[in-house]
Amino acid sequence: MLLSALGFALMSASVKYVSIYGIPVFEIVAARAIVSLAISYADIKRKKISVWGNNKPLLALRGVLGTIGLMCVYYSVTTLPLAEATILQYVHPVFTALLGLLFLKERIQLSTLVCIILSLLGLFAMVHPSIATDAINSLPMFSVGIALAGALFSSLAYVVVRKLSQTEDSSVIIFYFPLIATPVSVFLMKDSFVMPDFSLAITLVFVGIFTQVGQYGLTKAMQTQAAGKASAYSYVQILFSALLGVIVFNEVPSLWTYIGGSLIVAGALFNVFGHRLKRG
Repeated sequence: MLLSALGFALMSASVKYVSIYGIPVFEIVAARAIVSLAISYADIKRKKISVWGNNKPLLALRGVLGTIGLMCVYYSVTTLPLAEATILQYVHPVFTALLGLLFLKERIQLSTLVCIILSLLGLFAMVHPSIATDAINSLPMFSVGIALAGALFSSLAYVVVRKLSQTEDSSVIIFYFPLIATPVSVFLMKDSFVMPDFSLAITLVFVGIFTQVGQYGLTKAMQTQAAGKASAYSYVQILFSALLGVIVFNEVPSLWTYIGGSLIVAGALFNVFGHRLKRG
């Protein structure tokens, strides 16, 4: 999970870096999707299974939801400080719980309710300066909204993946994401394409590579550890992103970010471990 957290943090830093030098979001998404498409296709061929899977409509829906979510996440990374953009992605347990209630008829546990309350308080703490004043540490509300939309679509994709995992190989589920994202992002970037120089082109490739490193670490961790214990370590990504923000982009998180981020992470960890405390 530490490897996964580092991989995803480096991916976000690479996205922000190329955006500073004028590479538009849709082009970054396209580069990431093309690299992932090649790696995922090679993995499926290695397993000698069909690339198309069984439930094609649901697989396509997973690809659409993931594509929209990725575009939102990348936009938020390019327009918000790295730490804040990463923290806002971790509001997704709130959406996952509500979606589970609506579509899967799952009951909301007390630990999840505490997570929702703490996450909303943390979100309010982070955006409070933006609402109350025009302070230098305020966050652009449109970007905050896009970041939350990214968390929502990631949660929707997660619900679909949970359903697909009953009938589909994990490599096929992963493959459908870049399969949809590649043509969509190429179409959307057609009028805004910027020819990158050699160093930016290499960084764009590393966006895809770091993503695969993150997904590889996540998959291995889930296979060898209890899901709750493994997912708890994923929050180290916030620390990695904050450090990269300070070192690479000279971004210093505000006090409100520390307060809000702490509440959001505390809520998420309570959601993971709260039910165990109750049983104990």
